[in-house]
Amino acid sequence: MTAPTHLHTMVARQYHGHAHDPQPKDQVVLDYDARFLRRKVLTTESGARLLVDLPQTTSLDHGGVLLLEGGGEIAVVAAAEELLEITAGKTGDLVRLAWHIGNRHTPCQITPERLLIQRDHVIRAMLGQLGATVTEVIEPFTPEGGAYGHGRTHSHDHGHTHSHGHSHDREAGHSHEH
Repeated sequence: MTAPTHLHTMVARQYHGHAHDPQPKDQVVLDYDARFLRRKVLTTESGARLLVDLPQTTSLDHGGVLLLEGGGEIAVVAAAEELLEITAGKTGDLVRLAWHIGNRHTPCQITPERLLIQRDHVIRAMLGQLGATVTEVIEPFTPEGGAYGHGRTHSHDHGHTHSHGHSHDREAGHSHEH
């Protein structure tokens, strides 16, 4: 793709979890960590500049769209990234492995046949000790959103708020003493 001849920056102040327009104007390809943002300048696939200025930090999902001021949509695409594929001999074993991954607050993409997580040598060693087959793969990562919607946590500090607008401080018995 060639860089556009115009030098203006498109602006998106709203996000929707699914496209309304069957033909978005362009797309941004972002890995899992880059899809968690509030305000950032991105470069679209065509080379255009896009200022994302959302009202709050938001987890952008693969297949979602950023709504442009003045109309139009920019599609959000999950980029291929380095992951670990986890498989097990029996479905029950895969469920147990998923529990161990979730217990460590590790984002996980779940299918009936396998689990996908970001590469982490400590989690990989733990899974090996639990009898998992762990393989390095490179593909898009679209983990589960979690019990509270699409908000994410990157630490054990649950005093923050997510895009769904409430705090997790000791909410409904949801506390952590690590």
